[in-house]
Amino acid sequence: MAKRDKKNIAVFIDRDGTIVKERHYLRKVKDIKLLSGVIKALKLLKDRDFKIVIVTNQSGIGRGYLTEKKLKQINNYLIKLLKRKGAGVDALYYCPHLPDDGCICRKPKLGMIEKAKKKFNLDLKRSFSIGDHTNDFLLGQNMGGTGIFILTGHGKEEYIKIKNSKGKLKPDVLEKNLLTAALWIMKHT
Repeated sequence: MAKRDKKNIAVFIDRDGTIVKERHYLRKVKDIKLLSGVIKALKLLKDRDFKIVIVTNQSGIGRGYLTEKKLKQINNYLIKLLKRKGAGVDALYYCPHLPDDGCICRKPKLGMIEKAKKKFNLDLKRSFSIGDHTNDFLLGQNMGGTGIFILTGHGKEEYIKIKNSKGKLKPDVLEKNLLTAALWIMKHT
């Protein structure tokens, strides 16, 4: 009898305002500052064997604020920093396009998610997305999983947008930060 094909569960995490301090279009490696609790959160998720995938909209490239080469330097540094602290991630995907470009990889569309699904054999319905923008929790909902909204980064301003939507925008879970979101996942899986 063939062994059942086990699908992995992923946690898709936004970069700016969720893992690193929000900067107006992060453009320099020296400006990377990890938010409080991030290392502990990533370690907790990794210890549970979740695939950790950073997914980030980076329209600063389309706007001319930085080049793809510079973005890759920033992302490579971040990946090495997390790994050095014992909180490595499995992958990082980014969308360089402007919001009006209509590309399929810009959150909350699923282009980046589909790449990760193929690479890691993911069960998207059991997976999670975490971030400080409405697009981050909508991403989780669009993939059929759970969308978690956190109040770091742009979270407080985005929360006003959610409240003013009269129920049209509704995260599956609302948490304070990445660590409390990770703890929620631990409790509910």
